[in-house]
Amino acid sequence: MTAHELSTTPDTTETPAVAGERAEWLEVLAKHRHFLRFTARDLTDEQAGLRTTASELCIGGLIKHVTETEKAWVNFILEGPSTMPDFMSMTEADWGDRADDFRMLPGETLAGVLADYADVARRTDQLVATLPDFDVTWPLPKAPWFQASAEWSARRALMHIVTETAQHSGHADIIRESLDGATSMA
Repeated sequence: MTAHELSTTPDTTETPAVAGERAEWLEVLAKHRHFLRFTARDLTDEQAGLRTTASELCIGGLIKHVTETEKAWVNFILEGPSTMPDFMSMTEADWGDRADDFRMLPGETLAGVLADYADVARRTDQLVATLPDFDVTWPLPKAPWFQASAEWSARRALMHIVTETAQHSGHADIIRESLDGATSMA
């Protein structure tokens, strides 16, 4: 499948039929993932890695970041904060490695980035469809942006995934418009 097909074809996951809250989660996740993937339509690998604004962000890097964020929060839902770094003790090198999630690195392709995103989305959708309890709660990892001793439920972590996806879809839309005038959400 080409990058264009991956970015414009809705992700059809094989999840059990669901209703109620689960169906709503899957619907909103699909909607915002589509907007993010749609910003990458018809781009070359080079274009997906271009910075078109004053920020360090590029479309391929945003998709990579959202992929890693979604994967991390699903791991949190399943296993708790031990799956995430202790952000308070990260070194400058750790932060540099983390910054690579926001850019296309040599050898990476848009098709590969989109395929990774589809794999993570399928895993998340399966979790949403089968998680026994959205109220399961874990302490948050240590980070300067979290209040000490705060906890999040699985539901709250899913809200964060949706928020990250929606926010970065908007960023990607601005980058794409700066790149070639195309818009995704207008």
